[in-house]
Amino acid sequence: MSLRLFVSRDAGAIAVGADEVALALEQAAARRGVAIEIVRTGSRGMYWLEPLVEVATPQGRIAFGPVTEADVPSLLDALASNTPHLLRLGATEELPWLKRQTRLTFARCGVIDPRSLDDYRAHGGYKGLERALSLGTDAILNEVTASGLRGRGGAGFPTGIKWKTVTQAKADRKFIVCNADEGDSGTFADRMIMEGDPFLVIEGMTIAGITVGATKGYIYIRSEYPHAVEAMNAAIRTAKRGGYLGDKIGGSIHSFDLEVRVGAGAYVCGEETSLLESLEGRRGIVRAKPPLPAHHGLFGKPTVINNVLSFAAVPFILAEGAKAYADYGMGRSRGTMPIQLAGNIRQGGLFETAFGVTLGELVDDIGGGTFTGRPVRAVQVGGPLGAYFPRALFDTPFDYEAFAARDGLIGHGGIVVFDDSVDMRRQARFAMEFCAVESCGKCTPCRIGSTRGVETIEKIINGERVNENLALVEDLCNTMKFGSLCALGGFTPYPVLSALKHFREDFAPAPTTLEAAE
Repeated sequence: MSLRLFVSRDAGAIAVGADEVALALEQAAARRGVAIEIVRTGSRGMYWLEPLVEVATPQGRIAFGPVTEADVPSLLDALASNTPHLLRLGATEELPWLKRQTRLTFARCGVIDPRSLDDYRAHGGYKGLERALSLGTDAILNEVTASGLRGRGGAGFPTGIKWKTVTQAKADRKFIVCNADEGDSGTFADRMIMEGDPFLVIEGMTIAGITVGATKGYIYIRSEYPHAVEAMNAAIRTAKRGGYLGDKIGGSIHSFDLEVRVGAGAYVCGEETSLLESLEGRRGIVRAKPPLPAHHGLFGKPTVINNVLSFAAVPFILAEGAKAYADYGMGRSRGTMPIQLAGNIRQGGLFETAFGVTLGELVDDIGGGTFTGRPVRAVQVGGPLGAYFPRALFDTPFDYEAFAARDGLIGHGGIVVFDDSVDMRRQARFAMEFCAVESCGKCTPCRIGSTRGVETIEKIINGERVNENLALVEDLCNTMKFGSLCALGGFTPYPVLSALKHFREDFAPAPTTLEAAE
């Protein structure tokens, strides 16, 4: 008898013992004389169940978790003898968390071996590229535009328009740049897809290169993601050997090559022009726009810069057609969004679904409420620069325009949950402090404004002239919002002003001794 087991090699799973579980399974099987094959996959995104172990059966995969080293002997005995085990969760695809999702981008993540090109192709990989090669530039642009795909990095700019601009630009060289500098709090979708399905990112970037006439691409990955760097480099080497990168891709006349570049940890390098400065070997400082990167980007050449998830959505669109993608979503937000649930939440992980699900459904129903069991008080959506939403706004649908109408941001799709023990004054202070630490220093509103913001909020916390300082903070936020060169200074007011607006009681002056006595 031979067992085929699947254990994640995702960084999140490794952090809670997936490597140790995989090794223990091998050793226990050797001692028992049981033949096993362990496939190291990406994560399914159910992080509260990691390390997750799946076993292949004629009826499909069966999941067990969370598994510890101590559980391995009894688990292996149960698998070998086909008897029940306490950690058995049932058929993986039938688990409610997965069954409720619409997995277009993450369809293969946690399913395939991310190092295997054959496995990727067996699960529909490179169908999008094959169709793209048969369509030509104009038809590809029409598909991407008609799909309604917008930048998944936070700005939400239509991808088709960006690609068309670069296509029409006249230059001897053009570039494709993938922004994998995922620095927002509570976000991990880019890392998951690079570690769990790296060929998908390569395929999406290759389609972009063929479309706009670029022959070279760069993936800019943050240094805190060593597993993603390793996975992308391994996949690039394999794709080259398989004829999917380099000269005459897939037997066509097109050439495209890729390189990984590792950032040095600056949050501001998630802003596209700072990223380009860093790629060119300089300090990551924001460039004034115009000119736009689509006209004057990397090394002064027309450049497509998209987020990991944007490129990862493209193969499905080309393989299945624009309508198949655009049929999901609402309003101008088409397709699906991989939403990341983090913070004080019972069921944290990645949940991919069509736009339109409400914030309340995501936090209370899908996320299961807080991990502590205390009431949810605030939810921050869109990273450290996202607004704090109270429960009164939980009816907000996950949609770019719906969030903007309530002074919020979807950003990269990260949701961080806080219970009723949170001090919103300190959260507002943190936003200013974060901006002060991460500012590139080029513009005064961001560089100076954030530092003055920290000082002023500290005065409020200490009860100094609270009303006057609250007015000063609001004035300062308006200056930063409209005067900063990029989104770092421009969006820092979102968390600060939302904290002031929705949680004003936390900023109220402390009662006098006489008032307290009464």
